[in-house]
Amino acid sequence: MTDVLSLSKDLISRPSISPEDAGCQEILKTRLSASGFTIESLPFGKVENFWASHGQGSPTVCFVGHTDVVPPGPREDWQTDPFVPTVKDGLLYGRGSADMKTGLAAMTTACEEFIARHPQHQGRLCLLITSDEEGPAIDGTRRVAELLAKRKEIIDYCIVGEPSSENTFGDVVKVGRRGSLSGRLTVHGVQGHVAYPQSALNPVHAFAPALTELSSRTWDEGYEHFQPTSFQVSNLSAGTGAPNVIPGELKVRFNIRFCPAQTVEALQETVHQILDRHGINYELEWFVSGLPFYTPPGLLSAAAIAALKSVTGNTPRLSTGGGTSDGRFIAPMGAQVIEIGVVNATIHKVDEHVRIDDLQPLHNTYVAMLQTLLVTT
Repeated sequence: MTDVLSLSKDLISRPSISPEDAGCQEILKTRLSASGFTIESLPFGKVENFWASHGQGSPTVCFVGHTDVVPPGPREDWQTDPFVPTVKDGLLYGRGSADMKTGLAAMTTACEEFIARHPQHQGRLCLLITSDEEGPAIDGTRRVAELLAKRKEIIDYCIVGEPSSENTFGDVVKVGRRGSLSGRLTVHGVQGHVAYPQSALNPVHAFAPALTELSSRTWDEGYEHFQPTSFQVSNLSAGTGAPNVIPGELKVRFNIRFCPAQTVEALQETVHQILDRHGINYELEWFVSGLPFYTPPGLLSAAAIAALKSVTGNTPRLSTGGGTSDGRFIAPMGAQVIEIGVVNATIHKVDEHVRIDDLQPLHNTYVAMLQTLLVTT
């Protein structure tokens, strides 16, 4: 317990606001090197990444995590300094405590313990750590995964240390994530005086019927452990600020979270068809931040379920809910990917915290999974 907590506090004390690493990775690399890992630093642009490996052959089990955190916001909104790890009433406070520096600490100490027990384990034990998960996610895990693929590296089993639990540690294991497709839409109209609408064309009014159809549409019924695909507007702006001017332009940002029942191309075609059918004069730019991925029942999920039952006494629920994760860059390599971490109730919030009593169980879960995956019985 003390070791996991101590390492967690050391990492939290470093203000690694994305894409800054603030020395977190050097701490991890030093500890992993001492356990016999080969470390390869892979910086891209302003982003720090590293790939660590121990052992050889197959299978390859890879932990994936990130040292960067989101900005904490105004200091006065926090009970304590967000970068001064504070223990109070059985909770560890600090930015990144849940997302995901305790996860990094647990996977590091788990690797140390496992290798001390099994220095000649079968296969390879690896870690891929980035400082660009909370930011654009361009020069981090995405770039490293591309490099590994070019080198024909194979990852069989991937454990992402994101905070997957919802109410109590280990109650949920993520076995996939939905895809994320965003659009930047500009609807063109004709500016004019509100008293003379016949001489203008209001883009807000023009878009409204299409928005109703897009937002109320049943895109699909979901897929396996996936929720149905959903359309949401995230930003909408028009007008000059004056109460008597019809705007000449409407700008809309929207996002579609989609399950494997959909494809990017089919979703884009449907949106264009709806906009065209309503006679809208528009421009639309598309952005794909991640494709859906899903790990069906297999050795990795079985190892996770067995480990959590052993550690917590409970059987976890399998889920694909939540946002995207860096697992989306590993899954296309052919890997089975799951996410196991601490409770996510306070991630990205003021006074982010975790239960101290969850840290050792997370460590123990990781060790038990490595025992199943990398030790021949």
